[in-house]
Amino acid sequence: MAFRHETLEKNVILLLVLSLLVVTIGGMVEIIPQFFVENTIEHVKGVRPYSPLELAGRNIYIREGCYLCHSQQIRALRDEIERYGHYSLAAESMYDHPFQWGSKRIGPDLARVGGKYSNDWHYAHLRNPQSMVPESLMPRYAFLDETPLSYDRIADDLRTNIAVGVPYTKDDIANAIADVESEANPDADHAALLKRYPKAVVVSKTGPYISEMDALVAYLQMLGTLVDFADTSEEKLDR
Repeated sequence: MAFRHETLEKNVILLLVLSLLVVTIGGMVEIIPQFFVENTIEHVKGVRPYSPLELAGRNIYIREGCYLCHSQQIRALRDEIERYGHYSLAAESMYDHPFQWGSKRIGPDLARVGGKYSNDWHYAHLRNPQSMVPESLMPRYAFLDETPLSYDRIADDLRTNIAVGVPYTKDDIANAIADVESEANPDADHAALLKRYPKAVVVSKTGPYISEMDALVAYLQMLGTLVDFADTSEEKLDR
């Protein structure tokens, strides 16, 4: 056996081929079973696709690189749970393409930031972070408040998400623009919007147009609000 091992170590080509073979088999053992599982992520009551305005805000969040400083993943560690709330569930990210778990926390985790602060707080914080959190290293995003949101093709964004498995309906697509305008108007009738997107947060449009900041605030205000963790038993969370 020792002789065979020595032969293997001295033959670079043979060592490479056998190493690739081992890695290939290991990868197949991990990946192939997933194709035979009906659903690898359990559905949790309350989790829904993003509303059109939230989706637009999420696109801005990604565009501005917010994920480079903020994570959206609370690990099942006592200190994280005490600071941020219930640990993250896989189902909460099931409609994220791509997911926003992040890898750094220069700023706090945002997985449960929805509802933690008022709309006004978020607007003020985005315009001038240091006015709300003096020690903050976050740059100012006041320009988002001065930039009209381009949402004339928001229905196409929903269709694109359908292509990767997000269950938007024909009704969602037909009402995409109307839902953007409803969620950004505190005085509108929100019954239809809330029927399609329960717990959607109506934002406080501050100018004559819907701004990119309005969309970003709508996105932030829904993070972590869809699942009711009042009872964390498996029976309550499953499906």
